[in-house]
Amino acid sequence: MSIHLPPAIEIYINAENSGDVDAMSRCFAPDAIVRDEGHTYEGLVAITQWKTETKKKYSHSVEPLDAVERDGKTVVTSKLTGNFPNSPVTVEFIFGLKDDKIVSLEIR
Repeated sequence: MSIHLPPAIEIYINAENSGDVDAMSRCFAPDAIVRDEGHTYEGLVAITQWKTETKKKYSHSVEPLDAVERDGKTVVTSKLTGNFPNSPVTVEFIFGLKDDKIVSLEIR
């Protein structure tokens, strides 16, 4: 199945899977907010640090399964595979976009 994703989300997924943490600066707005595992990360520096740490800890990859628009956000249901209990799991990546950048991301 081919899933059409907005360019910023496409960059994010590719960065996740390649481990290219520097690519995060190309897809997130400078004041973006990420919520993951009960924590909130604000701004590019915090988001880049979060991504570096999670990639090292989990060695994960993301496989988008479906994408829908819900309440003004893009919800990408994905298979998340990595070094964590019960891997792989299905999670939702809930993206808020503005001006071709990710302004918010919640992973649940």
